[in-house]
Amino acid sequence: MSSFDLKEFLAGYLLEVDEHLRSAGRNLLDVERLSAAHQSTSRPVRELFRSMHTIKGLSAMIGIEPVVELAHAMEAALRVADRGHLRLDPEAIDLLVRGVRTIQARVAALAAGAEVPPAPRSMVDALVALAVARTAAPAARVAVDLRSDLSQKVSSAEAQELGAAAAAGRRAVRIDFVPSPARSEAGLNITSVRERLAKLGDLVKVVPLPVARSPEAPGGIVFALLLVTGADDEALAVAAGVDPSAVLALSSAPVAEPVLLDDDGDDATSSDDDGLLGDGGGVVRVPVARLDDALERLSALVVTRFRLVRAAAALASSGVDVRELNHIVQESGQRLRDLRGAIMRARMISVAELLERVPLVVRGLSRTTGKEVRLEIDAHRAELDKAVGERLFPAVLHLIRNAVDHAIEPPAERERLGKPREGLIRVECHERANNQLELVVSDDGRGIDRARVAERAGRAVPATAEELLALIVAPGLTTRDQVTTTSGRGLGMDIVKRITVEQLRGDLALATEPGRGTHFTLRVPLTITIIDAFSFSCAGQSFVVPVSMVDEILEVDRDRVRRPPSSADRAGPPIGLLDRRGETVPICDLDACLELGHAPVAASKAILVRRNGRPFAFAVDRMLGQHEVVVRPVDDPLVRVAGVTGSTDLGDGRPILVIDLLALSARMASPDGVSA
Repeated sequence: MSSFDLKEFLAGYLLEVDEHLRSAGRNLLDVERLSAAHQSTSRPVRELFRSMHTIKGLSAMIGIEPVVELAHAMEAALRVADRGHLRLDPEAIDLLVRGVRTIQARVAALAAGAEVPPAPRSMVDALVALAVARTAAPAARVAVDLRSDLSQKVSSAEAQELGAAAAAGRRAVRIDFVPSPARSEAGLNITSVRERLAKLGDLVKVVPLPVARSPEAPGGIVFALLLVTGADDEALAVAAGVDPSAVLALSSAPVAEPVLLDDDGDDATSSDDDGLLGDGGGVVRVPVARLDDALERLSALVVTRFRLVRAAAALASSGVDVRELNHIVQESGQRLRDLRGAIMRARMISVAELLERVPLVVRGLSRTTGKEVRLEIDAHRAELDKAVGERLFPAVLHLIRNAVDHAIEPPAERERLGKPREGLIRVECHERANNQLELVVSDDGRGIDRARVAERAGRAVPATAEELLALIVAPGLTTRDQVTTTSGRGLGMDIVKRITVEQLRGDLALATEPGRGTHFTLRVPLTITIIDAFSFSCAGQSFVVPVSMVDEILEVDRDRVRRPPSSADRAGPPIGLLDRRGETVPICDLDACLELGHAPVAASKAILVRRNGRPFAFAVDRMLGQHEVVVRPVDDPLVRVAGVTGSTDLGDGRPILVIDLLALSARMASPDGVSA
């Protein structure tokens, strides 16, 4: 295939393979969980097979032979396990997990434009040996009688799952649930019944069937729920809110040959699933570069609108009637905001999708460290910009690695402390009203030893959580005496800070308690390209600050600002104290912070921000307005200044600096007036 063809299909290939690799990770974890519970693994094994088969076909289309070889070897092992209804042991699952990671590494190399390494021969040989070993003792196959009303509505794969359960000595049952107003009032509907029955077994399928309307079936529908379970009829009837007579055991009988897969390993009833050419089900896949291009063009329109506003103001000042023009300007502003919202929604990804790879990472860390770890993820329905998510994910991974390696105690130690052998790591996130995402990574481990951190840093023992955080994010700091595969290099927390605070202009907070655990809270903007911002004047210059960063705008009477005696001995700009509704707020002149050399006016405005929940105010000359602005990063290290995160254009062609007041507040709050 020519290089032109490769470029044409590469974006679609990478997207499709990434989805199947994430699916493979989820299904491997399901196989491990179900195997440990001695339950049927037919469904996740089959889904794993499908993912590997599709990855093999897609990779063959564009000639990525190392991935083809790996996916084919994994596919062969999974085909044998599926056909023989064989349970994958922990060693086999470990091998398959390593296979998925090896494919991921080669796909990443392809995406980066690097040479794709060959498939490791030892891994391919091990997978081939696994496939051969699994052919030794195939299990008997069993078919279940689905009756005529269900036989055409249940796929061969689902029928085989029911048969596999019967072959393993578990019960396959059918429960008919008829919805009615009376049952709905009692809290019984198909959703609640599904949830209840899922706790008693594996819910294979729910099939809606039409029936004649009657007092017993006023809606003219009945739901047949197919379940593999070890529970008795009475428990199932109670969960479904039906009479025990509605619970029907499905009869079974042995069959001679499997019919699930054809000679090429495909489901004989399935259609072609080489997804590059398949039906997207109403979804259009668009490369991120195209969305970036649309956002760039929108950014140009935003700047053009600023120019239009300025031109209208100039005409008005010269006596021209611009009422109709102002109406058009306002309407165009609303249309631009709507367009911005539409483009940003197209760029948004769910946080749950972003965190899909975390469980497999935790599994690997747990095995490497010998610790037992349970992971809980509660992403709710939070979404964020894909660009923000791609930057944020490495920070989350570093926090989770630290939690497993440093925080969670070994099982024996946890038992001595009266804790469960299994440590808990929880990831929870929410969208906040100020266009921010709050993500919390917590654990129930040993907590952070302040004295040990201070000893390794050569500093005094920190008295507050903020001081402790400033120590642990210092570059090169580690409490490990030896470097391991997961930690010990002193890079993790420094990376977390740089991503969260410096790159994403967010906030990082820490709470820890000895013996009880640690919470890291990351607050980042949902998007960082086009933002709502306040513009203000300081020392005769204009600046902007993101609205999401501002807690309140205050009117300041400088005669009411107190100067504490200790401020005279402190390096850096003087800091005063302001009483605000019973709360003492440190306040500093922003022109002094930025060394603009401007004499303060008698009265001014102040912008209040909160860092780790603590207030800090910056006095400015006056507020100019609120705008939708395009932020351009300041990448040149020669012009990079602490507290300046980018630049924008308000329509007059002059660059306006975007100020990071949170970073400045951290700098002002440190004892020596410099950032920790």
